[in-house]
Amino acid sequence: MNKGREGENRAAAEVEAAGMRIIARNVRSPAGEVDLIAEDGDTLVFIEVKAWSVYGIENLSYGIDGKKQRRIIETAKYFLSVHREYSSMAVRFDVIFIGPEKVIRLESAFTECV
Repeated sequence: MNKGREGENRAAAEVEAAGMRIIARNVRSPAGEVDLIAEDGDTLVFIEVKAWSVYGIENLSYGIDGKKQRRIIETAKYFLSVHREYSSMAVRFDVIFIGPEKVIRLESAFTECV
């Protein structure tokens, strides 16, 4: 199993342990990809997973820069256009950092106003 897939599996376990329900994984659009999509009550959460064995969370801004955020946001819009059943839900963008020794979930890590 590659490091990215293993990180996504750890992140999915973290999401489910927090009481959220995963509804999709590795959603692709013409703009990019979203690693996980989950329901958190009445909020639809688009989650980017970063699994790094060398870099720390202090380097996260390099991995989730403005360009990456825009790609995630555009993919979220694409998902919502295809899956209209979620169109009335609030939307949130989280980042889950999988480090060598811990998992950190950054809720509302960025907004659509990027």
